[in-house]
Amino acid sequence: MKLLEERIKAEGRVKPGNILKVDSFLNHQIDVALYEEIGKEVFRLFRDAGVTKVLTIEASGIGLACAAAREFKVPALFAKKNRTKNIDGEVFAAAVESYTQGVTYTIIVSKKFLTPEDRVLIIDDFLARGQAMFGLVDIVRQAGASLAGCAIAIEKGFEEGGTKLRGMGIRVESLAIVESMDEHQIVFRTQ
Repeated sequence: MKLLEERIKAEGRVKPGNILKVDSFLNHQIDVALYEEIGKEVFRLFRDAGVTKVLTIEASGIGLACAAAREFKVPALFAKKNRTKNIDGEVFAAAVESYTQGVTYTIIVSKKFLTPEDRVLIIDDFLARGQAMFGLVDIVRQAGASLAGCAIAIEKGFEEGGTKLRGMGIRVESLAIVESMDEHQIVFRTQ
């Protein structure tokens, strides 16, 4: 997605540890118009996949899930990183290691919101090692739901997550794939 790549080149900053900072428009301050375009592109890619639910993990994926769900006219659902008092009943759970925070969360989704009748599109802002995606895929499988695929705003193509997911036979559509990056330049894979 050229528009997303242009924003990454203009405003993205590479930090030590292969961290790509895009917090000025994607995962802290949100450019709503860009999110709408991302939602439209995700819909274009998956419009024939029979999506009944869009699933993400809190917090950075929620806005993207909402933008995509709006296009599909289906609910957006997010996995919580902590069980709160307002989560009642049984849940699906999976362990997820955070790439940027270096901690492991047990993510949960209420069983009443994900059923075997669902066809789920997973969406997130970043794909690096794939831990969040693996956890969400696990939850979809626990529910007996079917997986339409994974939509990613930015994939770090030099990390193993995308390769592993695709190797599992999962459809992964990344809107921008970073082939390499350092403090001087960000190079995108031509798709």
